[in-house]
Amino acid sequence: MDVTIKVPQTLKAKVMLWTDASFHDMEVIDNTQSRPDLERVVGSVFGVDLAEPKRGVLLELYVQTVIFCRKFSFNMEQTSALLSIIKSIHEANIETPLNNLEQCFDYCKELLLCHSVRRPPFSINLFSPKEADFILNYIYNSYMRHYKLYKYIFTPQVKLDLSLTYVGIPDEDSFAAEGAEDAPMKEDSTDTQDTSLTEEEKSMLGHTSDLKAIVETEVRDQMMLLSGQLDKRMNEIADQHKTLDSPQPNHKAKK
Repeated sequence: MDVTIKVPQTLKAKVMLWTDASFHDMEVIDNTQSRPDLERVVGSVFGVDLAEPKRGVLLELYVQTVIFCRKFSFNMEQTSALLSIIKSIHEANIETPLNNLEQCFDYCKELLLCHSVRRPPFSINLFSPKEADFILNYIYNSYMRHYKLYKYIFTPQVKLDLSLTYVGIPDEDSFAAEGAEDAPMKEDSTDTQDTSLTEEEKSMLGHTSDLKAIVETEVRDQMMLLSGQLDKRMNEIADQHKTLDSPQPNHKAKK
C-alpha cells in the first residue's frame, strides 16, 4: 500500500475555547466522578472510536487532563480549552511518523500564549501566568516526555526499502542470455544447447558479487550512522526541554 508521508510543518495556534467540549459537555464531565464513567463520557465527547491499545492510551490522556484540572480547581472554560489543547498537540504529533518534536513543542507554547494573553480576537487571558506555567510543566511531563511512545502507537512505522542498481555491470542473467545466443545450433534435436558460463565470465561474476557486497555493506553502515545521529539529536532536544522556561506573557495593553 502506497502511503504518503506528511512532512513536519509549523502549525498556527488559535483560541480553542469550547472547540471540542461544549458548555453542556463540561457540565456532564464535572458531574461524573468514577473513573469508568469518566472514560465513557470523555470518550463520547471526543469521539474516541479506536481499537486497543490506541483507545485506552487516548482515554487515559484525556482523563488525566481532567484530573489535573480538578486538582488546580480550573473552571469549565479552562478545562474545555486545555482538553482541546492536549488533543491538538497529540494530533500534531501523530500527523507524521517523522520526527516533529520541535514543531510540537513550539506549537504547545504558542497555544498556551494564545490562552494567556488578552489580545482579542487572536488570544484571550484564560490562564494566568502561574497557571500557564503549571500547564506547560504538566504537558511536558505527561506527554512530551513520552513523545516517542505516542508516535510509535498512533503512527505507521516507516521502513526503508533500499534497492541498488549498478550501471554498466552485467548481471548473471545477462551472461546466461548472451551465452544462449552465442551457442551454436545443433541439427540433431536430441542435443541440448550449451548455455553454461565460461571461466572468464564466472570470474567476472565473482568480482561483481564482491563489489555489490562491499557497496551494500557501506550503505548499510551509513544508514545506521545516520539513524544514530537522528536519535542523538532527538535526545538532545528532549534534554533541552527538561528545564523549561516559563511563558512570560505581556499583559500590558497597547495604547
